[in-house]
Amino acid sequence: MKAVIQRVSYAACRVDGKISGECKNGLLVLLGVGKDDTEEDADLLAQKIAKLRIFCDENDKMNLSVCDIDGEMLVISNFTLLANYAHGNRPDYMNAKKPDEANRLYEYFVEQISKSIKHVGKGVFGAEMHIETQLMGPVTIVMESEVLKKRRN
Repeated sequence: MKAVIQRVSYAACRVDGKISGECKNGLLVLLGVGKDDTEEDADLLAQKIAKLRIFCDENDKMNLSVCDIDGEMLVISNFTLLANYAHGNRPDYMNAKKPDEANRLYEYFVEQISKSIKHVGKGVFGAEMHIETQLMGPVTIVMESEVLKKRRN
């Protein structure tokens, strides 16, 4: 599972001109579900993202997590994060999980992260989404569950 995490003052997802999810002062998370990913991957990412200290404290040091600041989150499914671009100019997405199972794990991730975050907005799985963001910093981190698994062993 791969996540692109961006610190935002505001983020919103629109589908057919209507807001499907939004957040203020928190994190925008683009989430890609790989073909071999399981609930364990979702759990690892949800726990790590909730505790990720990328918000500034009173001394302007990145020392606080989204939980510490009582922040919000917007989670958007994004299979293109699993793109294989090594050959040719058209990426393939063979590393992405099939849509039904990917959606199940996306919803599971949202459910898990919602245990730590007061407000979690969502995109619409499989839809054409338009994302508005106001980045803070900017601070952008790419996180992969495989890296977290290796660290545990």
